[in-house]
Amino acid sequence: MTTQPIVREFEADLTVVAAVEAATDVVALTLATADGTPLPPWTPGAHVDLVLGEDLVRQYSLCGSPADTSSYRVGVLRAPDSRGGSKAVHAELREGATVRVRGPRNHFPLVASPRYLFLAGGIGITPMLPMIAEAEAAGAEWRLVYGGRSRSSMAFLDELAAYGDKVTLLPQDEVGFPDLDALLGTPEPGTLVYTCGPTGLLDAVEERCAASWPAGSLHLERFSAKAPGADEQDSAFELVLQRSGLTLEVPADRSIFEVCREAGVSVVGSCLEGVCGTCETEVVDGDVEHRDSILNEEEKESNEFMMICVSRCRGASLTLDL
Repeated sequence: MTTQPIVREFEADLTVVAAVEAATDVVALTLATADGTPLPPWTPGAHVDLVLGEDLVRQYSLCGSPADTSSYRVGVLRAPDSRGGSKAVHAELREGATVRVRGPRNHFPLVASPRYLFLAGGIGITPMLPMIAEAEAAGAEWRLVYGGRSRSSMAFLDELAAYGDKVTLLPQDEVGFPDLDALLGTPEPGTLVYTCGPTGLLDAVEERCAASWPAGSLHLERFSAKAPGADEQDSAFELVLQRSGLTLEVPADRSIFEVCREAGVSVVGSCLEGVCGTCETEVVDGDVEHRDSILNEEEKESNEFMMICVSRCRGASLTLDL
């Protein structure tokens, strides 16, 4: 089963009630309804979609307090290689502006544990803020190692200062990169590792945890798609849509999402890279080749759900609940 059913009932235009510089090139937006209507609840690790244009939808982690139902807060980095999302946020979403918001949904939940090791890189600190607050409230042992290009580029340092020596800051220009061999070389019993940040950090953490940590110890969230594996070969297959009564062919160079959309089938997508979970679909029959960065190994082996924007069929035919 997936970590949390996808929630699509909430979609509304929210007002930017505050836009604060949280660090160099990072803006923290506080969003609320115009009439003060409470927002849907969420849990640490959740994200929302910001609809920034007709074909421009981006996902941002909620980094405020789940106890505050009056507003959502997100932190957005102005990325130098932006495909339009962060550029639009920084240019257009000032105090008083409105933006359409969808969600929240959570594919990165905080699992109860007596101990946590949180590893954040850059803007990857955003989902960690409510996580460490929940861990602290639960009385769990935890520590956060937070790296960034420089101290001025690292967001929310004032909030993290309240946790004292449980937080280790590693500005790259002062101390270099985190020593992952020292942090992850010896598995710590009863400890879950949570990490979020740039691809290089996630790949390195994943590699070290796979080598020696117990299965299920690592939990991560990617902001961009994972590089395809060398054994991933695209081939055509038959797609049966059970509820629509359609049988379609998915060519080697097209995704399930694209084929469904072209056939007039109502499907919802956002990132189209397998990182947001918007297009999650129930599998009725067939063997899925999972290529997303959301489902864990147990969820992939269960073959119950798939992300139709990137994942494919291993065999000749696949039946979905569409």
